[in-house]
Amino acid sequence: MTYSKIIAGTMTWGQWGKSLSKNDMMARLDHCLKENITTFDHADIYGGYTTENEFGHAFKESNIRREAVQFISKCGIQYMSTNRNNSVKHYDYSKEYIFWSVEQSLKNLQTEYLDTLLLHRPSPLMQPDDIAEAIIKLKKDGKIKHFGVSNFSASQIALLSKYIPTTVNQIEFSLTQHKAMHDGTLDYMQLHQIKPMAWSPLGCVFKDNTNQTLRIKKQLDILSEKYQATHDQLLLAWILKHPSGITPVIGTTNLERITQAQQATKIDLEIEDWFLILVASQGHKVP
Repeated sequence: MTYSKIIAGTMTWGQWGKSLSKNDMMARLDHCLKENITTFDHADIYGGYTTENEFGHAFKESNIRREAVQFISKCGIQYMSTNRNNSVKHYDYSKEYIFWSVEQSLKNLQTEYLDTLLLHRPSPLMQPDDIAEAIIKLKKDGKIKHFGVSNFSASQIALLSKYIPTTVNQIEFSLTQHKAMHDGTLDYMQLHQIKPMAWSPLGCVFKDNTNQTLRIKKQLDILSEKYQATHDQLLLAWILKHPSGITPVIGTTNLERITQAQQATKIDLEIEDWFLILVASQGHKVP
């Protein structure tokens, strides 16, 4: 499976963010393709189970060829919403629910297949053999092309992979949240050729005003001049440097920042600069 080097995350396109109109979504679809961002990341729960439907209407009117883009979606979270009769947030990975959820995503996105289906979060009650049975049938029926997970640890992937191959793990990863680099998660994915994707790739650098973020911004100020790059471009370039081949999933709906994110793929940080940024985040030298 080939994904674009930057993935457009759609979580904030709808009610959970900017509440973009159909025309606004179409404009962003066109802009992303212009910038060679062809992969769009969804989840059934986004916008309280509404964003996929809104995106689907925009995509249909955009006249973009389905073969020119890749759609990722996630299932499994039963969210408390006006659109679901749930008494508590929970996870459901029964065969019946996976089938039903995928059918809903296909209907909402107005497509005949998902390029990749991800299990949104691991459940303590998941039955790997049941999941495998569902995924095998969905693939056989042409409803999904590839299968992966999101927010899974190395051991959880290993358990599931005994029954069904896993090709993707979408995890939280950024300069300010990089535990996957030290707890074996990225090592495992690299060893087993599982594609890492990073949600929230900018971390809390622009959200929090702490000693950590102040150190990071100070270091980025210095390197911005050297690389002629913005802070967010350097943060993305830092992720892209990792040998596991992490693909950032960006959440912005701002056209200029979408362009800047794509341009970050052309930045090759020097090794010492990569470690300078890491040290700024950690507040101490590496061991």
